Amino acid sequence: MHGDTSSGTAASTAPASAPRGGGGARSAQRESRLRDLVLLRRVRDRIDRDYAQPLDVESLARGVGLSAGHLSREFRAAYGESPYSYLMTRRIERAMTLLRRGDLSVTEVCFAVGYGSLGTFTTRFTELVGVSPGRYRRSGPGPLVGVPGIVTMRATKPIRNREVPGDGRE
Repeated sequence: MHGDTSSGTAASTAPASAPRGGGGARSAQRESRLRDLVLLRRVRDRIDRDYAQPLDVESLARGVGLSAGHLSREFRAAYGESPYSYLMTRRIERAMTLLRRGDLSVTEVCFAVGYGSLGTFTTRFTELVGVSPGRYRRSGPGPLVGVPGIVTMRATKPIRNREVPGDGRE
């Protein structure tokens, strides 16, 4: 047993955390990293669940007991983008789905996915998708009936503007 000193021998009184070739420090770092990953997953799950609510990095960080800077650095290292960028991508993905349905106006979609400004929504949508929301709604594919949600999500995931060929004005 770790740290059991009941036998009273000299060998059993050695500190349980004494490093053996640096393994103790690595183990502590690994445990710390795992704790951070659990917290990061909680943040990502909250963004996925509450994307339409007013969320900011400060409140997300506060919710898991981290500083905003630490959360942003660790989130980017784990997921390849900042929490804010992940939130914006989530909102745009949902907007794409709602626009494909065709039963809501661009303005209704804007507010339904958590934007407070039509201008900001249009700018961000155009940056990520490569075309304006109105154009996407008019020319985009209709609802993907009968296709599993995970397939739809992967197939319609918005890509960064730098990855969009051309300027989207064909």
